[in-house]
Amino acid sequence: MDILNHNREAWNKQVDMGNIWTIPVNLQQIEEARRGNWSVLLTPTKSVPVKWFPKLKGKKILCLASGGGQQGPIFAALGSDVTVFDNSPAQLQRDKSVAEREGLSITIEQGDMRDLSIFKNEIFDLIFHPVSNCFIDDVNKVWKECYRVLKKDGTLLAGFCNPIIYIFDMYEWDENHKLDVKYSIPYSDINQLSKKELIKRIEAKETLEFGHSLDDQIGGQIKVGFMINGFYEDSSGGDLLDPYINTFIATKAVKK
Repeated sequence: MDILNHNREAWNKQVDMGNIWTIPVNLQQIEEARRGNWSVLLTPTKSVPVKWFPKLKGKKILCLASGGGQQGPIFAALGSDVTVFDNSPAQLQRDKSVAEREGLSITIEQGDMRDLSIFKNEIFDLIFHPVSNCFIDDVNKVWKECYRVLKKDGTLLAGFCNPIIYIFDMYEWDENHKLDVKYSIPYSDINQLSKKELIKRIEAKETLEFGHSLDDQIGGQIKVGFMINGFYEDSSGGDLLDPYINTFIATKAVKK
């Protein structure tokens, strides 16, 4: 199955539905950023610590799988040279619209986060990669490409899901608000959903997802050469597991 194409259409649909990750920043947020008052998210609720960022003016930033008109325009308003790379043209249109509205310079590129071959080696100072690699099958390809396109001493800021969320029966979760353990990690909608459930998701144009192990999410960054020197956890902001465990993770990694 063409996962890339399916999830592209699924995210285009999410834009039409007004998913929170598709709502672009407003005029006031851009004005505040220009005054130096800003924040961005890698995970659902906690802002990324400002100390995780280098001085951003003039820095080349890749917003990876980060369309939606949220982070890219903020970085551009701070004076960064910003490229937004995303699989969904509708998400990229959000960034383009904000850039045109606010007079910002943002480069827009559509593609697969596992393949950054349009970029030369060692050209970015910072990669900002919010929760999104749950929509691809092999996260190790992402880390390898990130390492390649980052400059020496460049920074990768990444958000991702704790795979524990994928061990539960999603029907029982959504319909009956029950936490019924059913699946193993690593998880794949393609391989572990029943044929009936998978067809239902495909026909409804819902995203198809993958629950990557922490060995791949964190260990994978280390294996390609990154040094992780920042870490925090976050809640989903309202899911069933929130009273028991944080279900999102953010890491700061440096290319040495």
